[in-house]
Amino acid sequence: MTQKDKKLAFSIYLYLGALFITSLVVSNLIFQKFFSWNPFGDVTVFGAPLFELSVGILPYPITFLITDFISEVFGQKKANQVVTAGIFASFFSMGIILLANYSSAIPTSPVDDATFTTVFGLSPLGVLASMLAYLAAQYIDITIYHFWKRITKGRMLWLRNNFSTFSSQFIDTFTVVGLLCIFGVLPWDKFYGLLISGVIFKIMIALLDTPLLYFFVYLMRKRFNLKIGEEISLD
Repeated sequence: MTQKDKKLAFSIYLYLGALFITSLVVSNLIFQKFFSWNPFGDVTVFGAPLFELSVGILPYPITFLITDFISEVFGQKKANQVVTAGIFASFFSMGIILLANYSSAIPTSPVDDATFTTVFGLSPLGVLASMLAYLAAQYIDITIYHFWKRITKGRMLWLRNNFSTFSSQFIDTFTVVGLLCIFGVLPWDKFYGLLISGVIFKIMIALLDTPLLYFFVYLMRKRFNLKIGEEISLD
């Protein structure tokens, strides 16, 4: 690979990392708003409406698509580095928001203390549960992805993409809902409904990202003359 190609590959990796971190941080900023999606009508699961979800779930599929893409093209080490950077950025942004929330607004401030707290008054337990679940899910997703990549010798991209995402999304949802119930943020009678609803929604979205992954991987292989299973080394 020429030096020019290596610079281009590094730039692509950098922009992907920026998209990943932005999606992760934004999901933590907006998670307090909930929405309802009823493509199958008024269906309930263990007493909880199907697809009554936090808007924070919307950027999550993007992050798993990005880590799968980085895993495929740049390798496991680079994917793990992006996840670690995203977790650091999330906690750092939460710290800034908490500091801003404790700062008193002046009388002429366009946004008063009450409004700011309503919008950005993040629950520390909720954020902690979300981050612990996400951290576990992403590292497991990357590990499973590369396990199947080795087993299939770089072929059957759809298999490792979906197997890793399905497994990690279940772990993410199970962990975050479980921790929120343990911390008393959510009642235990909502556990199974929220778990099943969240997993089904994430699996549906994950199935939609497989064609996108194939397309982007195809472009990278064509541009950098990569063989099946070959990765770009940025070290």
